[in-house]
Amino acid sequence: MKTLTHARHLADQTPASRNRYVDFLRAASILVVVFGHWLMAAPEYVGGELRIGHLIADVEWVQGLTWVLQVMPIFFFVGGYANAVAWRAARRDGVAYPSWLRDRLRRLVLPVLPVLAVWAPAAYLAWRGGIDPDLIRIGSQAALVPTWFLATYVLIVVAAPLSLALWERHGWRAFAVMVAAAALVDVASIGAGVDALAWASYLFVWNAVHLLGYAWADGRIGRVGARVATALGGLSALTVLVAAGPYPLAMVGVDGVAVTNSNPPRVTLVALGVFQFGLVMALEGPMRLWLARRRPWTAVVAINGSIMSLYLWHLTVLVAVLGVSIAFGGVGLHLAANSGIWWLTRPLWLGLLVVFTLPVLALVARFERPARDPRPAPPAWRPVAAAAAVCAGLGTLAKLGIADEAGLNLAPLLMVATGVVVGSVIGPRRTAGDPTT
Repeated sequence: MKTLTHARHLADQTPASRNRYVDFLRAASILVVVFGHWLMAAPEYVGGELRIGHLIADVEWVQGLTWVLQVMPIFFFVGGYANAVAWRAARRDGVAYPSWLRDRLRRLVLPVLPVLAVWAPAAYLAWRGGIDPDLIRIGSQAALVPTWFLATYVLIVVAAPLSLALWERHGWRAFAVMVAAAALVDVASIGAGVDALAWASYLFVWNAVHLLGYAWADGRIGRVGARVATALGGLSALTVLVAAGPYPLAMVGVDGVAVTNSNPPRVTLVALGVFQFGLVMALEGPMRLWLARRRPWTAVVAINGSIMSLYLWHLTVLVAVLGVSIAFGGVGLHLAANSGIWWLTRPLWLGLLVVFTLPVLALVARFERPARDPRPAPPAWRPVAAAAAVCAGLGTLAKLGIADEAGLNLAPLLMVATGVVVGSVIGPRRTAGDPTT
């Protein structure tokens, strides 16, 4: 009740100049990720053992749904809009890049620290207690999947002032160069077998999608007809790439395929981003009118108040629920995935996960609302080095898990800790401010 009252208060104070659709899309895209992960995970308890299936891999028709459910492009072009507004405001107010980046890191990295603070000792105690190291590794890998995309986004934020400068000078030509670079990387990595080069696509693909947010912020996307045409162009390009190229139907990673679209990202995700961008932009007018109403806007404000925490913790909650179920003989997990009764019980499954998630959010959401940092600007190298260390650590943890046969993976944990210290990410303890900023 207190949270809802606070959300109403913030909603009533929202300035008329704010683009509420940005906040709506941020909340909606993260909710799709959360409920998509919860739904696509298909755990079954068979013969006394837990089998974690995956609907996208096990059920072919579900792969087509990823053209809608893979919403990371929306998250990135919404981020482009927000970063353009934030960096231009910083330039106008005379805020130096190091201070701006430190503030962005505080908002993005602080919510991750409680996740690691829970997983590190829990994994260590489980390892010392004789729990199968493979279970610890798989569980922590699953729980830390969100940190992989967060690490990528942090790198895009680090380069945001540079990419915005390129956009301001070259406009759509900068976007075309990013797309061409992503395509060339695919040709080299897929066609010529230069696998190591594929990881450069994290820079080109997601920066290209990020630039779409700059176009939105600058009003360079035309009227409704042009936006619909943009959506159709992206959809057509994506269809051709999948039908005639080496790319699979699923826009998320699927085990056992030679080429995936998301890890590393391929040029298909740029086409998907253009499709989704044009589609949501075509709906901007009516959606902004709807969001001017108090109730829907209050709901958006309430969701955004803990959106990062929800994103970072939702898979940890899933792992915890599975652990409790296993302790009681796999209760609730004896239904065959994709069966009729399994689908009928999915609302109950999702509702159960929501119930377990809400108290977690009540405990940790405050970490994503840091106070403004009054400290002097640090040397430029410090927040940049901090971002690099944090991203390297988070990416490694997402890939390897937080523990294995040898115990805790201390090196990536130390990378994150070093980045937090070097970047002065932990600052004033008071929390305040508008959670939708």
